[in-house]
Amino acid sequence: MAKQDRAVRTRQILIRAAAEVFAADGYALASLSVISKRAGVSSGALHFHFASKDDLAREIESEAADSGERLAEGCRSTTGSALQVLVRTAFGLVLAAADDPVLRAGLKLSGDPSRKGDAELLDWWRGLVRDLVLQARDTGELAQDVSADDATTTIVAATVGFAVIAMAEAEWPTAERLARFWSLVLPWLAAAPERVPDLVTHGAQRHARVH
Repeated sequence: MAKQDRAVRTRQILIRAAAEVFAADGYALASLSVISKRAGVSSGALHFHFASKDDLAREIESEAADSGERLAEGCRSTTGSALQVLVRTAFGLVLAAADDPVLRAGLKLSGDPSRKGDAELLDWWRGLVRDLVLQARDTGELAQDVSADDATTTIVAATVGFAVIAMAEAEWPTAERLARFWSLVLPWLAAAPERVPDLVTHGAQRHARVH
């Protein structure tokens, strides 16, 4: 049991170390030697758990998608319209990544052109956004001249873009900065523009962070 516990801990340490390196350097520049050194384990121990850098990236993407799904479930469990859930979840995803290196790396890997594998977090996020946009359309929340495809693409691109730019600038966006973005987008997206201030305020307050 002690060996099993040690193996689980080592694996989690490697995942976190790899996430920090992927988030900082991107997939192409990240090296297994740097990851093992950051984790404080030997190269042999790394290869015991992960055969390649690609295996590590896939594991991080999978864990990041799981984290995103848990966050989304929490947002869906509260009352509100489809647009409210969408805004809350988008706020939460970007802000949570500031403190979660695995989620941060998942977003970075999803937007990394050198990453040729499956972008699991990006695929999950695109699917969730589209589902919520379609719900908003069916309940009359979506502006009639806005297509579900355009809305989905805009929101997904902005979410990943915020994260990638933040990592490049080493300055994570605040809830206030995200609120400004949604204040620009929601008048185009929502059928009832007069509700925009409430939608933005609700999302920002729920996920406000102290820096």
